[in-house]
Amino acid sequence: MSALLPFHKTILERIHDPLTSDLLILARGLGLRRIVCTLMKILDGPENLVLLVNATAEEESEIGEELGIMGCRRPGLRVIGFETGSKDRQALYLKGGLFSVTSRILVVDMLQGDIPTERITGILVLHAERVTPLVLEAFIVRLYREKNKTGFLKAFTDQPEHITNGMSPLKNIMKELQLRTVHIYPRFQEDIKKSLERRRADVIELSQNLSEPMADIHHAILQCMTATLGELKRSNTTAGELDLDDFKVENAYFRSFDVIVRRQLDTVWHKIGPKTKQLVTDLGILRRLLLYLLTYDPLQFHAYLETLIATNTVTVLGVKQNRSPWMMSDAAHIIFEVAKRRCYTVSTTAKLTGGLPPQHPDDDDDEWAAMDELAGQVGEGPEKRPRWLPEGLDPVLEELPKWSLLADILQETEEEILKIESLRKPPAGAGSNIVLVMASSTRTCTLISEFLSTKDDNAPKGAQARPMLMHKLRLYLWWKRKLAERKQDGRPGFGMPDSSGHGGPNQGYARMYGGKEGLSEALQRKDREKADRYASRRRVRGGAPAASAGSSARPTSVQPATALGTIRAEANNIADFWAAQSTEDVDAAMALDLNDASLLNFDSTEFENEFDTNYGLLVPQQTVLVRPYSDDTDDRMLAEIQPRFIVMYEPNMDFIRRIEVYRSSNPGLSVRVYHMLYGNSCEEHKYLAGIRKEKDSFQRLIKERGSMLLPIFEDRSDARGDAIIKTISTRIAGGRRELRKEPLQVIVDMREFRSTLPSLLHASNVVVIPATLTVGDYILTPDICVERKSLPDLISSFNSGRLYTQCELMSVHYKNPILLIEFEEDKAFSLEVVSDIKSYAKPNNKYPPKKPGGSEQERASVASPMLQSKLVLLLLSFPRVRIIWASSPYATAEIFADLKANMPEPDVRQAIAVGAESDPEAGAGVNAAAEELLRGLPGITAKNVKYVATKVRNVRELCEMGMAEVQAILGVEPGKACWEFMHRGEGRK
Repeated sequence: MSALLPFHKTILERIHDPLTSDLLILARGLGLRRIVCTLMKILDGPENLVLLVNATAEEESEIGEELGIMGCRRPGLRVIGFETGSKDRQALYLKGGLFSVTSRILVVDMLQGDIPTERITGILVLHAERVTPLVLEAFIVRLYREKNKTGFLKAFTDQPEHITNGMSPLKNIMKELQLRTVHIYPRFQEDIKKSLERRRADVIELSQNLSEPMADIHHAILQCMTATLGELKRSNTTAGELDLDDFKVENAYFRSFDVIVRRQLDTVWHKIGPKTKQLVTDLGILRRLLLYLLTYDPLQFHAYLETLIATNTVTVLGVKQNRSPWMMSDAAHIIFEVAKRRCYTVSTTAKLTGGLPPQHPDDDDDEWAAMDELAGQVGEGPEKRPRWLPEGLDPVLEELPKWSLLADILQETEEEILKIESLRKPPAGAGSNIVLVMASSTRTCTLISEFLSTKDDNAPKGAQARPMLMHKLRLYLWWKRKLAERKQDGRPGFGMPDSSGHGGPNQGYARMYGGKEGLSEALQRKDREKADRYASRRRVRGGAPAASAGSSARPTSVQPATALGTIRAEANNIADFWAAQSTEDVDAAMALDLNDASLLNFDSTEFENEFDTNYGLLVPQQTVLVRPYSDDTDDRMLAEIQPRFIVMYEPNMDFIRRIEVYRSSNPGLSVRVYHMLYGNSCEEHKYLAGIRKEKDSFQRLIKERGSMLLPIFEDRSDARGDAIIKTISTRIAGGRRELRKEPLQVIVDMREFRSTLPSLLHASNVVVIPATLTVGDYILTPDICVERKSLPDLISSFNSGRLYTQCELMSVHYKNPILLIEFEEDKAFSLEVVSDIKSYAKPNNKYPPKKPGGSEQERASVASPMLQSKLVLLLLSFPRVRIIWASSPYATAEIFADLKANMPEPDVRQAIAVGAESDPEAGAGVNAAAEELLRGLPGITAKNVKYVATKVRNVRELCEMGMAEVQAILGVEPGKACWEFMHRGEGRK
């Protein structure tokens, strides 16, 4: 408890009591994981059985490590996953302690009785903001409270923004978790305010202005976003599908904005036109452009814009499509032109001509040029101009303004460290001299590291990144050449690879085309396949689907040649320049030949002497640690390295609070924080909007808590007792009530617990019995078997042929086989959404598209009949199969209740035995010939041959049966085919 701050102790005093159940809502960055781990440490012991639910794999690992640091090591937190068997889980539960269990496994264990529910001390639920009536956590709480009235349940969340959507969201969460007490702790809460403001860090706020080209691009992107939002409002004012109050550029900064807009349109997605869909997609692209402008280097940003142009003009088949409306505006012209000028300029009088100088056998010009480039010796003179740079192309290579500012900060921290060490020796426990640089993403961290490792300290301000950017320019030109080659070969393009060596899938291109030899053909083929897969994904992500431009010119349109013609002509010139050169010369100039012995001729003695200098441990004052922002893991990182100098390369509200907690937890430590942001940019606006959004969320939650009616929870045991009294047929004594001897039961396949239907069935007072079923997903009665399919699953089952086999087995073993097609609750109850499902995008010769790159209505008109025709063919093959359409899981639960009315309950053992193959060793060598003969008959497959063998004593008895008897065993169509083959010789395989 010594490491806890006063407000941490106050929170624990309120929630640690095992006799109470609570919901804790805490602001992000204030140490929620520390509170959860401390609470678990208090409850650790063999006499307690405490379950942690809804934790991710990363959270399980981090919580387990933190508990180990706190002293909970024997046995500590035990993680139960799918690799743990049922008997092993039962033994672990009986030993007690702390467990982290996946929700699906815990539900099955509770239903089967593998875990003693009445002995559970308590359950800790993380991410309470995600709890809805459809999730498994709500199912777990109902099962828990049915048998355990005394155990506690404590839920935690640090995402208040997610609990403000809809009507009474806080009440709904507390209802599903069956809680009556909620604790809300925002940053402005009195206890937290006193604890964190007692000791403050030394914060230096640095507002960096955008460069003039970046400011122009930034303003142009905002103009495009405003025009797109305005057009989206105008397109949906009469339909009323969207909440137009949230349509603001301020909200469009956040990643959740795209999700919110799409969620509002899901129910009518099949009704809206392609123009509206295109506008929704464009919003996401423009939001990413704002982010990439501030985080990408100019060449990578320019390359991304070129991929947008390519994907919005020509498809893979070479058919022209309509562009996004914003790309036809004057603002888009500014974006493309200024982005190019940030990278290079092309002389108006000179063409991209010229060639590589002739090479002689004894000439080492390539080696010297490569060494000059690595040393940063690039100038205007011909003696310093790289050989791979086309004539007429002059590099500009504008640096990001934050790079030089970061270099100045690191220089200042280094001087401060030397000054402190020269005056006095820092006392023990006063922190380390490691300079911690935090950024928003791994890609940004890689770019920062590359800049710091390659910057030229002797260059003037604004030109320190010249060596790195020249290397990226060489990569950009190589990329353009490869695009030209792939275009000539008819292959799709790919995104510009990352030059840092951490590009993931892009690294296949570096080995594939970088002039390196020595790779086997298998590795090269693997790299090519990997690169092609990544290229296709990149193009889909970078581009937007086709949309028809509306008749109204919003935003203002210009001629395509004016906006895009220059950049396209220039790209073609670069491609033509490289195409004119020989492959050997280009590869020699574009990449270092690592097989050249002269470049890799190291002196072993010198290498050993310099090993410690190059690869040894660095002293803290010479170490700069660059890391991306994470979750509560950053708290432990700060506590371990204890930095005194922290540079926030990009603003982050959560990490600022982590620094406050870190500073308050270390009274004798002085911390200096450099807070960097671009002034008057989306970065600053997004940061301030995030603070306002969280504050408003907490105010709404506090207001709702003050006026909320406490939920009253019913005793489900009494409700289940009332459910067994049921009205039966009106033909019996005028509809009198009769006492049922057993409650309603449904046998559910284990794999179906991934869906939400079992939870809803249990909520409607139906006993859910989990089992491993071979035939069907749900067994309602001894005669009714249901195979549930969501729309994507239905489409993939048709494509793979799995649905045919499933319907065949149901027809053989059950009198009433049912195919249930279930739609999602918040989406359209229509087959027209099939055109949006990627798993269905397979070639079909029977219903070809009207034309390549056709409109979305045409694709939908083709896709729906294709699915309907397959359903018709399925019903023709299996006439006894019935199809039920359910608009949502709620509707499915009601349909199941109607189907079970006045019907007997299913038998679990019989349902498990249906379709299950017998012991393969039984009768081996005796019935093998008979089974092989049976498999040769039409209608008998490997799936039902065992079942047929149990119904007849020998093949002769099967041949003497009538058609009706054979159909009773195999089903109508398979039985008819088998009988006609045996008696008439028809239906041969």
